[in-house]
Amino acid sequence: MSTTTVAAQPGPPTPIPGQIPFIIGNEGCERFSFYGMRNILTVFLVSTLLTHLPEAERAGAAKDVFHTFVIGVYFFPLLGGWLADRFFGKYHTIFWLSLVYCAGQLCLALFVDSRPGFYTGLCLIALGSGGIKPCVSSFVGDQFDQTNKHRAKVVFDAFYWIINFGSFFASLLMPIFLKQLGPAIAFGIPGALMFVSTVILWAGRKKYVMVPPTPPDPHSFLRVSWTALRSGAPGLGCAAFGVAVAGSAFVFLPGGENFVRAFCLALVAVIAFGGIGVRLQLAGARGAHPDEAVEGVRGVLRVLVLFALVTPFWSLFDQKASTWVLQADAMSKPAWFQSSQMQALNPALVMLLIPFNNLLLFPALRRLGYEMTALRRMTMGIAFSGVAWVIVGWMQVVLDGGTAFSITWQVLPYAFLTLGEVLVSATGLEFAYSQAPQAMKGALMSFWLLTVTIGNLWVLVVNAGVKNAKVTDFIASTGFGVTAFQMFFFAAFAFAAAAIFGLVARGYKVADHYRAS
Repeated sequence: MSTTTVAAQPGPPTPIPGQIPFIIGNEGCERFSFYGMRNILTVFLVSTLLTHLPEAERAGAAKDVFHTFVIGVYFFPLLGGWLADRFFGKYHTIFWLSLVYCAGQLCLALFVDSRPGFYTGLCLIALGSGGIKPCVSSFVGDQFDQTNKHRAKVVFDAFYWIINFGSFFASLLMPIFLKQLGPAIAFGIPGALMFVSTVILWAGRKKYVMVPPTPPDPHSFLRVSWTALRSGAPGLGCAAFGVAVAGSAFVFLPGGENFVRAFCLALVAVIAFGGIGVRLQLAGARGAHPDEAVEGVRGVLRVLVLFALVTPFWSLFDQKASTWVLQADAMSKPAWFQSSQMQALNPALVMLLIPFNNLLLFPALRRLGYEMTALRRMTMGIAFSGVAWVIVGWMQVVLDGGTAFSITWQVLPYAFLTLGEVLVSATGLEFAYSQAPQAMKGALMSFWLLTVTIGNLWVLVVNAGVKNAKVTDFIASTGFGVTAFQMFFFAAFAFAAAAIFGLVARGYKVADHYRAS
């Protein structure tokens, strides 16, 4: 008897879930809204909202406001992620915090002449934008299952592309709107886009896959850490010392204007000394928690050392929207071109450099026998940011000497800084995900976002330091102006961080905690 084997015929291509366009449209409008207001914020503060200050103090005050705002944006993901995971789920957290976001944008448009009203708007935007940040990308992932997970990469590529697309056009257009239409309309346009973003999200509500909130994990990062601290005096004493240092931050930095700096310094003290304490006593958590959970905490603590060394990069990167814009104001440029528009270079270069690196540069280096591992890429990225700041530092020296030159020279430091970004930011996100077991991924991703908060804290600390008479006298003795000296200081900060990062990375054993297929 003969048998006939019939080859299985491939089925029709699995379509991308129909709800995905709603999420992509929502993200595109939200990113235009965020970058639209963010990229004109420094210029508006200097030219309008802070004109009650002496002219010499406006730039420094604007930088303080800007970086305080960024600190909030990257701190509130902790709250948004917690609300989504424990109470409301991702969709409802995104939707309700988007309404808060809309209210913040409305405040900016209505209160361009009122500092309390405008600052209230910034606080609401920080809460809304930061709160939805950890939810949106994971909400995209929730829309896929085993039958169509191979289409997820296409969607995530589109997701990342739309972020840079929105950022590019916001950076290009919003400075023009600010100059020609005034601040009320310039801030109103991002507000309108955020409202459209929320409507698009709402319109797809009946199509989304809604993953319900999860119950508290008895073996979470914080629970294992607390068990470890209670198991011995050395660890608990170290953590208690961190709490004492945190409390002293509010004593030495009193007053409402210092609250953000004091709070962030307190957070650094608690994480640093608490982490050391947990590391000392981690063995004491065994028995009360599974070995996998204990080793997961150990893995998170190892990565935190690397994360701490990434914070200087964000100190440099986020100043492209403050310090670099203020420098560009002193450069020669066409009458129609606004200093803030230079920021459009960043997303444009990101969209060029990522395919260049992945398709040409990294394969070429691999053929030469040099593998660009994640840690090598991050080391080089931090160093490239330092190179960018050496360049802007020397440009500032020339400007301080009274020689004006074209704003097109800023293309060079933007290129180095953006190369640093694609090597640090995209790589670090994937690296953070891969280094912790599933139960610890949320904790590690939260710590990754906190590196941006801490990076902007260093900017506030340095800005406060140069207001000290002894510090300014020392800077004067170097022959540099205050701004140029700060630029070279931040460059040295990055080079030192890159060198230490590279040394630590050499002894770091990379883990692989992706899900089994």
